Amino acid sequence: MLGRRLIALLATCVVSTVALSTPTFAARCGGDFNAFVAAMSQEAAAAGISQGVIAQAFAGVTQDQAVLSFDRRQRGTFNKTFEQYVATRVGAGRIKMGKQMLLRHASLLSRVEQRFGVPREIVVAIWGLESDFGKGDIGKMPVIRTLTTMAHDCRRTELFQGELLAALKILQRGDLPLRDMIGAYAGEIGQTQFLPSSYIKYGVDYDGNGHVDLRHSVPDVLASTANLLKTAGWRAGGDYHEGSANFDAMREWNRAVIYRKTIAYFADRLVGR
Repeated sequence: MLGRRLIALLATCVVSTVALSTPTFAARCGGDFNAFVAAMSQEAAAAGISQGVIAQAFAGVTQDQAVLSFDRRQRGTFNKTFEQYVATRVGAGRIKMGKQMLLRHASLLSRVEQRFGVPREIVVAIWGLESDFGKGDIGKMPVIRTLTTMAHDCRRTELFQGELLAALKILQRGDLPLRDMIGAYAGEIGQTQFLPSSYIKYGVDYDGNGHVDLRHSVPDVLASTANLLKTAGWRAGGDYHEGSANFDAMREWNRAVIYRKTIAYFADRLVGR
C-alpha cells in the first residue's frame, strides 16, 4: 500500500528509530549532497557499520528529486470519510483473495496466532492492505538512495538518518542483499511495508533460515507483523474495534484512525462478521 501507510507513519513518526549506538554528531542536513553522504558514512561507522557495507551501499548514490516531490504531495491524504476510504480499499475481490490466503496458510497462521496472540484475520487484513498479499506493488525505489535523499532534506532529518542507519544494519546482518533493498517512497520494505527501524526492532526469522526476509518469506512477513502488534501491547482474545485496547495497539502500525478502522473492517469480512 505505497504512500497510504507512509503518510500516517511519517507525518506522526509512528515507528521509533532503531537503537543503534549513538554517534557523537549528526550529519548536517541540506547543503552539498556528497558532503552529507560523507558525513553519514562517518556516522554509520560510529554506529558499528562495517566499511565494506558503507562503501557498497553509498557507491554512486545520488539525490532523488522524485522522492522529495512525492513526499511534498502527501498532505491531507486521509481527508476522506471512513466510508469513502474503505470503499476504495476493501472490495469483494480483495476479501475473496484474503479468504483464500486464510485457507492456504492456515497452518502457518495458526502457529503465528498461538505464538503472538494476534488473530489471523488481523494479520491477513494488514497483509492485504499493504501489498495485496505480496502480489501487489511493494515498491521500486532503491532504499538507500531514498533514505539518503530524505535524510538530507531538513524537514525530518533525524528520523531519516536513523532509518538510513537501520537500513545499513539490515545489509550488515545479511537479511537482504543490496539488490533486494528496494522499497517505497519513504524506504518501507517488504510485503507489509516495514520501515527499516521496524524491520530491525520487530522482524522475526520465522522460517528458520537465519535471516529476516520481509520481501520473500511469507512466514517471516506474517510473524513479524504479528510481533509488532504483540510488542505494541496486543491483548490475545480481545476486541480490536475502535475504543478497544487492541485498536490502540494498532497505533504502532498506523496512527490514522481511518486506517485502523479499515483493518478491523477487513478482518471482520474475512471471517464472515
